[in-house]
Amino acid sequence: MTVLQNALALLTLFDWLAVAFFVICFRGYNYVFDGRSRFGRHGLAQKTHEFRKLWARELINRSNRVSDTALIGNLVNSVTFYANTTIYIIAGLFALLGTMDQLVNITSDLPFSRVVSRGLMEIKVLLVLTVFVVAYFKFTWSLRQFNLLTILVGAAPDGNPDKDYNEAYVSRMARINSLAGDEFNRGLRSYYFGIASVTWMIHPGLLVAFSALIVFVLIRRDFYSEALEIMSK
Repeated sequence: MTVLQNALALLTLFDWLAVAFFVICFRGYNYVFDGRSRFGRHGLAQKTHEFRKLWARELINRSNRVSDTALIGNLVNSVTFYANTTIYIIAGLFALLGTMDQLVNITSDLPFSRVVSRGLMEIKVLLVLTVFVVAYFKFTWSLRQFNLLTILVGAAPDGNPDKDYNEAYVSRMARINSLAGDEFNRGLRSYYFGIASVTWMIHPGLLVAFSALIVFVLIRRDFYSEALEIMSK
């Protein structure tokens, strides 16, 4: 505990402000620009939800659903790939904690870097580790929700004349599909911010710059991309 307190004492005001700005960008994006927020209703996530609802409606109206299960399987495989990759990254970061002296020497030779102690570098690595742990939880929760979607597809009505029931079931499938997709997107965003968190090892100013850059790139892709224009037509 004393070592950790000494390392925290080495953090400058600029370091604290940079980390605070990073956390605001990392967590704030999901609350402000996510598909379920007021701003997110005009973004790519909401447009994708509309097509998920159309997909569910078409699924209800056909008896052969082999293609639907194949599509869901493809989504599950994508999420599984990222979840497994994240585990390897987390394991690598834990291994990196045992080679702090080499890491300090490497970063000290980079441009704009400052000489830091071993304890301070451990704190910076822990920030990167935390981001990828968050990503892992997002991917695994997305995977579980996609599994729930497969159950809903298996229980989907076939030839039910009750239109109100069918439409309610369509909304249920589209909603769980979007929840799983949103968690997958949050996991991908964690990868982006994980790249930004690495720059803190060099200089806190780079952490601020890269955090702002990541937010700019995400807003550009979610609200002003050609993909959104195509999905909106």
